[in-house]
Amino acid sequence: MSIIAGQGDAAVCMALLWAEPGDQGPRTAPGPKPALSVDAIVEAAIAVADVDTMAGLSMRTVAERLGRSSMALYTYVPGKAELLDLMYDRAHAELSTGHDLGEGWRTAVESWAGDLKAFYLRHPWVLQVSYARPVLGPHEQAVLESLAAILYETSLPARTLRAVVSSLFHFVRGSAQTTAESRQAASATGVSDQAWWTTRSTLLNEVAPDFADRFPLSVRLAKESAAPLDGEPAPSWDQQIDDTFTIGLKVLLDGIEATSGAGRREVPFSDR
Repeated sequence: MSIIAGQGDAAVCMALLWAEPGDQGPRTAPGPKPALSVDAIVEAAIAVADVDTMAGLSMRTVAERLGRSSMALYTYVPGKAELLDLMYDRAHAELSTGHDLGEGWRTAVESWAGDLKAFYLRHPWVLQVSYARPVLGPHEQAVLESLAAILYETSLPARTLRAVVSSLFHFVRGSAQTTAESRQAASATGVSDQAWWTTRSTLLNEVAPDFADRFPLSVRLAKESAAPLDGEPAPSWDQQIDDTFTIGLKVLLDGIEATSGAGRREVPFSDR
């Protein structure tokens, strides 16, 4: 189930998100300046989530990683809801925001999409945070800004461009989600992908011997898409997922290019 961001104290959270680097942000308790910092707490929380997923994240586990008590953290961060927003935004800071347009907008989008997917797979807990309500932090916004800078080169109208941006985010996130869940499935269930498919396929043939007759196109699609190319071994499940990402992105970019009217474009945004 997705975790909805933005549920903490809005004023405190927004101030912490947009504080200058190194700024301790608003404090919630009087007294001398403690030895911790918002930055240290957020980095520790990200480390906990990277190892234990969101299920293992709590103020207690973060405090233990820092060698402190939970109460020490509340001087800087009011609670877990605010911490979630901070760590979600901070994680995005590792993404590049400058993609070379020297080889055209398509190559730049491919670079942006590949970087974002790799980021999600380094931090799969990020995929558990719904983006129905964005955090509205500077690093999350910078990722959107970098894609907008690329796509303005297509000269698409704003309404279309906004839909394209949303579609690309959905596509990359969905692909990363499938890959991350596939990687987690074996360890979570104790059953490998191959063993799972072998067992289920065998049982499916037993309980639905007419499956191929009832769903001929589904069977055909599965066989043809998984068939090896000449001289190559059959693709693994991971390879099929990677191929889906590569082919799907190409189709999306082809559609964007066709919509933008290649060869009939206006002056690029960067030259205006």
